[in-house]
Amino acid sequence: MSTLQIEIQLIAVVVAAACALPGVFLVLRRMSLMSDAISHAILLGIVLAFFVTEDLSSPLLIFGAAAIGVLTVTLVELIARTGLVKEDAAIGLVFPVLFSIGVILISKFAGNVHLDTDAVLLGELAFAPFDRFVVFGMDIGPRALYLMSGILVLNLLFIVIFYKELKLATFDVGLAAALGFVPVVIHYVLMGLVSITAVGAFDVVGSILVVALMIAPPATAYLLTDRLSRLIGLSVLIGALSAITGYWLARALDASIAGAMATMAGVIFGLVYLLAPDRGLIAIARRRRRQRWEFAQTMLAIHLFNHEGTLEAAHESRIEHMGEHMRWQWPFTQRVVHYAEQRGLLRNDSGLLSLTDAGRQLAQQTIVA
Repeated sequence: MSTLQIEIQLIAVVVAAACALPGVFLVLRRMSLMSDAISHAILLGIVLAFFVTEDLSSPLLIFGAAAIGVLTVTLVELIARTGLVKEDAAIGLVFPVLFSIGVILISKFAGNVHLDTDAVLLGELAFAPFDRFVVFGMDIGPRALYLMSGILVLNLLFIVIFYKELKLATFDVGLAAALGFVPVVIHYVLMGLVSITAVGAFDVVGSILVVALMIAPPATAYLLTDRLSRLIGLSVLIGALSAITGYWLARALDASIAGAMATMAGVIFGLVYLLAPDRGLIAIARRRRRQRWEFAQTMLAIHLFNHEGTLEAAHESRIEHMGEHMRWQWPFTQRVVHYAEQRGLLRNDSGLLSLTDAGRQLAQQTIVA
């Protein structure tokens, strides 16, 4: 493996980890659309800061983009608080306007600058290693790697230092306020970090992959665990896996690296969504199927219990009459009786059903409940 390939993958992994950390709290707060809004709207901040500095490498671009990101969040919340439109509609109103203004300014005044809509949407990850970071005449690696590493450390420090505050503000805003925290400040600082992360990854991977890496890995991890600390770690690992597998997919297909990484993030989410032990579609289908049979067995136990010791018991407890009483098809009735026998809920004496102690207890508990 060449040095260039290693550097591209390192940059991709660091970008994925940096995006996944704040993305966890966006997913938990159900603000996934906000990441899309911020990652597009910050283009206006980049353009305006560039007009001031006339330098694409200026750190002021990050602050300009972060300011526009916070402005986006503020405008969305102000519109949503009016009650005239919902939050998703407010997002749909705000970020297209800010993004469009940025595109217009680029096309009108920055046509000869390396700041175009293709770079904005798709990034240029394959060329990131060629922009070197030189200190005292010594080449110490790709500039993007150091920039995103710094943002990763910043995000990590914020989460570690304010972990308790973030947890409270995310899951119980009222309790956080009652305990003396200021959820609004935490919210806007988090949105500022999302903006800084997005603009840092902007030129490297583009806005499409920024959104994918902020939302897909945390959403995937959320299907696997409910514990916040484990959720954060899994999000970073899934993001890194998406980056590495996406790179090799792009290499095999000779396709866009950013596009392939976003694709793999979606593929991994799809696999987990299907196969997750507790929340996957297959697990849910099995659980519903099991609950259906358990419910049928409980209903059968209640039916037998209600007629136990009565004059009609000999008739009502015959297996061939269950279809009439329970309105079940014959094959379904046979399977219900078979499963109930396996669970020790009833006995089948030549078609005459009778409850065991376990079946009688189940019926009594269900009726009382």
